[in-house]
Amino acid sequence: MSRYEPGQIEAKWQEAWDKAGVFTATRDAARPKYYVLEMFPYPSGRIHMGHVRNYTMGDVVARYKSSCGFSVLHPMGWDAFGMPAENAAMERGGHPKDWTYGNIADMRGQMKPLGLSIDWSREFATCDPEYYGQQQAMFLDMMDKGLIYRKAAVVNWDPVDMTVLANEQVENGRGWRSGALVERRELTQWFFKISDYAEDLLEALDGLKDWPEKVRLMQANWIGKSRGLQFAFETIGAPDGFEKLECYTTRPDTLMGAAFAGISPDHPIAKALESDPKVAAFLAQCRLGGTTAEALETAEKIGFDTGIRVKHPLNPDWELPVWIANFILMDYGTGAIFGCPAHDQRDFEFATKYGLPINPVFVAEGAAEAPLTEAFIPMKSERVQYVRALDGNRVMTGDEGVAQAIALAEARGFGQGVTKFRLRDWGISRQRYWGCPIPVVHCATCGVVPEKKENLPVELPYDVSFDKPGNPLDRHPTWRDVACPKCGAAAKRETDTMDTFVDSSWYYARFTAPRATTPTVAEDAAYWMNVDQYIGGIEHAILHLLYSRFFARAMNETGHLPEKAREPFNALFTQGMVTHEIYLTRDANGRAVYHLPEDIIRSEAGATLKDGTVVEVIPSAKMSKSKKNVVDPMNIIADFGADTARWFVMSDSPPERDVEWTSSGAEATAKHLGRVWRLADEISRDTTAPTDEDQALARAAARAIVDVTYGIENFAFNKSVAALYGFTNTLAKAKAGAEARKSAMRIMAQLMSPMVPHLAEEVWAMLGGEGLVARAPWPKADPALLVEDSVTLPIQINGKRRAEISVPKDMPASEVEKIALANEDVIKFLAGQPVKKFIVVPGRIINVVV
Repeated sequence: MSRYEPGQIEAKWQEAWDKAGVFTATRDAARPKYYVLEMFPYPSGRIHMGHVRNYTMGDVVARYKSSCGFSVLHPMGWDAFGMPAENAAMERGGHPKDWTYGNIADMRGQMKPLGLSIDWSREFATCDPEYYGQQQAMFLDMMDKGLIYRKAAVVNWDPVDMTVLANEQVENGRGWRSGALVERRELTQWFFKISDYAEDLLEALDGLKDWPEKVRLMQANWIGKSRGLQFAFETIGAPDGFEKLECYTTRPDTLMGAAFAGISPDHPIAKALESDPKVAAFLAQCRLGGTTAEALETAEKIGFDTGIRVKHPLNPDWELPVWIANFILMDYGTGAIFGCPAHDQRDFEFATKYGLPINPVFVAEGAAEAPLTEAFIPMKSERVQYVRALDGNRVMTGDEGVAQAIALAEARGFGQGVTKFRLRDWGISRQRYWGCPIPVVHCATCGVVPEKKENLPVELPYDVSFDKPGNPLDRHPTWRDVACPKCGAAAKRETDTMDTFVDSSWYYARFTAPRATTPTVAEDAAYWMNVDQYIGGIEHAILHLLYSRFFARAMNETGHLPEKAREPFNALFTQGMVTHEIYLTRDANGRAVYHLPEDIIRSEAGATLKDGTVVEVIPSAKMSKSKKNVVDPMNIIADFGADTARWFVMSDSPPERDVEWTSSGAEATAKHLGRVWRLADEISRDTTAPTDEDQALARAAARAIVDVTYGIENFAFNKSVAALYGFTNTLAKAKAGAEARKSAMRIMAQLMSPMVPHLAEEVWAMLGGEGLVARAPWPKADPALLVEDSVTLPIQINGKRRAEISVPKDMPASEVEKIALANEDVIKFLAGQPVKKFIVVPGRIINVVV
């Protein structure tokens, strides 16, 4: 081959790897294991450069660990259930299954040319009955352990699509697809008891030292541990059975600022008042809003005075009105609060709107009490002075003030300190077809009956129709109507399917034994777990990781994972995005029309379409199909080769930061890799005798080994790439003999192999390397070659760097001075001027003053 031809060599070496079974994961007791896993993709139909970056990172780690003697597990699967497939079936016709598996085939075909070291024999999709049947088996095991239950819960209901919507699918109060006003509706739902593990999930975060600190903080905030006071107001005028109103507050030190008591629209008292038409109308209005704290925080605050009053626990003559308020959630605390407008912004807005009193409990130290224009919420460390203290005396602020208030309440017998968590139980019921069926049957006689394990998987029927809104499983009598597994009477299957987060919460465990007839195999799970390195986007930092951590605990308690795997991911890395410029023109109405990068012509004059139309260029942003600023990896592979794509996404930025894709950058990368190939070709034909520069080249190779290894082990792949650039330059300039250059070039091939494995194999073979470089042991630097006998000293003349010299480390200053003053560049800049001072800073610099 006369020149670098990635199209030829990449296919050749991929075939060689497959034939040799290089990437087949093998349980080998004689070797340490390493499990590297990237968050698996949703099969949308096309991969993008973000996928390339994510999977190349994992591939670099997997290949490196394999060369270090580890038995490596590096699998791939597909997060394949979910709404996009079902919506595609509704909008375009066809079937979600066909759409999904077609996309999987397309994406697999796009990923394989990247040369990823994946054990494809372990591939699965979460919509495979083989996979979700084992998920159903675990569901039954978790039911036996009391980890699953049913209860009524308030959800977002789309009355047109007739389905529950996730909060993210509600846009401006309307269903994202139908546009219908979303309602708050109470439905019976299935729940995982994740809240039982709140304390454990929180405390265990301290042990995840190899997770990003920001991810651990996000998880801790989501779990949301708080210490507060639970107490009961005595009611006046409430319906029978509601003589007490239980409240929970994290700020009991502000009780003296109470202006009202508030209850959720879903509180039992609110429901008991619904026979009143005015209450019913107000509750109907509330049901048009969102269901989360985030949604309610931004919504307009509305309330309804029930006419009920409660007695303040510190003064029975002090009565507070009870309001139904739309911003109070039923599933946090008790669904009832006391409002303190002076020190809570939400309460302040509510009280201002409805003319309720705003009485400060404290003011900033040294400030006079005055009408507030917003709630005063001091920092924990901020000093305040009390104007309405609980016991008439000054109390502490922050956590100490809360503790003091709880102690007072307990001493007076009207409340007790309680620790609560923001984390709610995980509702998994979805009124959708394309998901894992919940394996239970509803019998009029026996109630809810688990399906027998021998009848699993409960498979989705293929013959469904999407011509009507709602869940087609509800309209499928031959699938829905079955005999009760317990008594044999006529019964009905559960037609809700599981939240797709369930599918992705245990896939890491299934990869250890993907063809097993049980969820896991003990020996395989014991060997491969935990995941040593997990890689994925920061957008999954909360729910996916939290649910996976819960599932690992549940799987341990049901016998499917060992104790050590209760925390399934030893190390976590969250990569940055791949960005690109956005190109747009405007239509006759001024609306943006976006254009693909391949349709743009760049010149010194700017950017245009191929017909000469000037294009507006927007700075780089996350690649988005809607903005068309996507780069198709298949085009890059066709033009430059997979190794160019891999090298580029590793080279420009630290992997945790965004990287901007540019065509010029891709071209420069391809040129560099071509240079490496030509250098290897030249060296392979070199017959030069040994020279006195052989040792210097060996030292450079040893330093490259250290630097590249450090970069890979510390997720600083860009530093590894920089070291390889430098080593390439050194090798190209070296006047060493043939054998020294060939040895260095073989080391180059080994060090490049994780990043550009195809070119590395070609260079390795060209230079006579034994076998495949993918199976060659990682090179080790000779410590003796890392000891520097000489040092390079820059020479400054009157404060400006003008030259540099290399001298033995222990050379006396007088000898250094002679060599420096004899340097041609120094002589040139001195121009005959006498030297006033000559200063040698050993090992660092030479300063010359003239």
